[in-house]
Order: sequence, then C-alpha cells, then structure tokens
Amino acid sequence: MSIRPTEINLHKQSRILEIAFEDGEHFHLPAEYLRVYSPSAEVQGHGPGQGVLQLGKEDVNIDNIVPVGNYAIQIYFDDNHNTGIYSWQTLYDLGAHQAQYWQDYLRRLEAAGHTRRVPETH
Repeated sequence: MSIRPTEINLHKQSRILEIAFEDGEHFHLPAEYLRVYSPSAEVQGHGPGQGVLQLGKEDVNIDNIVPVGNYAIQIYFDDNHNTGIYSWQTLYDLGAHQAQYWQDYLRRLEAAGHTRRVPETH
C-alpha cells in the first residue's frame, strides 16, 4: 500500500499527532502511544520477540517532527528518543489498529507487573 497523508498536525498541549490520509482516514495518535510503538530497534529489537516493553512514558510529548524523504517522518520525543522512522504505512497501521494495539500494550504492562499512571495534565 502506498497511501500518503494529506495533513499532519501536532497538538502539543494535548500531546496528539493528528494525521489524515488520502483515502479519507483520519487518526488522532497520542504521543505516548507513538512512543511505546516506536519502530526503532531500541523499542522493537533486532528480530522477532526482541521488543522492549516501554515503561513510564505517560507524560512523553513530541518536540519535533522532521520529514524523511517522501515516505516517512522522524519524531523527536521529549525523552530524547528520536531513532524511529515512522513510514506512512506504519502510521496508517498504528491508526487503523489503535484500539487493539493499545489494549495489547496495557495487557503487557499488567503482565510485567507495571501499573500505568494517569498522565499529568499541562
């Protein structure tokens, strides 16, 4: 699939990346969600089953977004994480499966014995 975004807006106060695609899909992706599902090797690992569960990212925000060619963006988070390249396909997938992926993340946190804090409001 080679679908491209038509609009990308960062809402820093609410910590939401809003992205609209040319097929009409429109997603609101929280910074925490994008951070814990970063496509970086630091988060995903270098092979199947090597991913690292991200803890304590409730208050993370996005400092900057930089285009990468015509196929992706690089997101700079305020916890100094910036190695993930989010392709259009990755962003679309994260949006289309947000409810499922988020529930999976919460289940993995629980299995690891971690209680997710309610994020601070700014």
